[in-house]
Amino acid sequence: MRSSVQAPDPPPCYTGSMLDELQFRSLAESALEALKQHLFTREEASDAGFEVEEQNGVLNVLFDEPQGKFVITPNAPVRQIWISALATSFKLDWDEIAKAFVLPRTGEHLTPLIDRLIEDHLAG
Repeated sequence: MRSSVQAPDPPPCYTGSMLDELQFRSLAESALEALKQHLFTREEASDAGFEVEEQNGVLNVLFDEPQGKFVITPNAPVRQIWISALATSFKLDWDEIAKAFVLPRTGEHLTPLIDRLIEDHLAG
């Protein structure tokens, strides 16, 4: 007699719908350029409390008070944008429906996530 209970589906494999490297690089470059322009605008508009630097495709957000640094970088092998901020690593995946890099556990898009992290850091 067979059981009618089915085994749960295996978790999705991240490589199953992975972008090819050229697609990822193009999407990541566009997303990081838009983020950089957003951060430059914020930096110039007021006493932002941070400075933005770009080095070889990596964005750094530097803080004087309280002291700190965020690093935002594309990670081509796993097709993610990684953010190192607030002693945490945030890994954003491309969401084809949203047409944006999204933090899976919260659904936040790249720019609003960075804005929130900056505010959290500045609030101390």
